[in-house]
Order: sequence, then C-alpha cells, then structure tokens
Amino acid sequence: MVKTRIGIAIALAIASTAGLCGTTIYNQLPTGPSPTPAPAATKATIEFRAAGNPSSVRLRYATPDDGVVQVVTALPYAAAFSTSADSEFLSFEATPIAFPLGTTVPFFTIQIVVDGTVFRQASAADMLLSTLQVSGTWRK
Repeated sequence: MVKTRIGIAIALAIASTAGLCGTTIYNQLPTGPSPTPAPAATKATIEFRAAGNPSSVRLRYATPDDGVVQVVTALPYAAAFSTSADSEFLSFEATPIAFPLGTTVPFFTIQIVVDGTVFRQASAADMLLSTLQVSGTWRK
C-alpha cells in the first residue's frame, strides 16, 4: 500500500513537470534606456490688457498674425494670441483720450500677461493724457 502511494506520488510529480520540458523562456529585460519622446510644442498665450477709468483710450500693440494693431475703445480691454515661438518681442502702448467729468481719482494701467503671469506693467494716476508704454523680449 505504501509502495502504491509512493508510486502514485512519483507519477504525479513526473506528470506535473512534463509540460515544462521544451519550454523556452524569453528574456524580456531592456537592453538599454528607454527612448525619451520629443517634447510636444507648447503654446504660450500672450494677452494685452488695459483697465482704468478713462472714458476712451487709444491702444497700440503688435501680434505675429495681425502686425501692428491700433484700437480706440472703452475700458476694460483685453486681446490675446497664442504662439509656439521660443521668444517674442512684445510692445504695448496706451494713451487715454478723455476722462469722464467728475473724475477725482484717475487711474490707468496696462499689462502684458504671458500664460497668466504679468510680464510687463505700467500705471498712471494723474489726469495727464500721457502715453503709457511697456515692451520687452519674452523667452520661454
């Protein structure tokens, strides 16, 4: 009886390893570093903003698509464009044309904003109709 059980155990052991004979194991370890994908071209959003209490203003700025733009408008004002360039020269000028009658605390500000961060800013708090101007070369 004991010999029969040992024989059955040996037969089962041989049968369970029979499927392993002739099995090929492939080494799938990397042979070098993984290739790094090229970074996707990211676009920066550039915004020209003007705010304050002049009743009308003359704004001048430049974009790659439109060239120099001049607008006479009321405030607040915002214009934006996107670029994938590595650097861009940005310029923004604003001249108040008139303040409303009864203005006692004048204020006027212009900003160039790149991806939500102020790149350049200028402000005035007087009744003079002088031009505010900001410019600079933005780089990624």
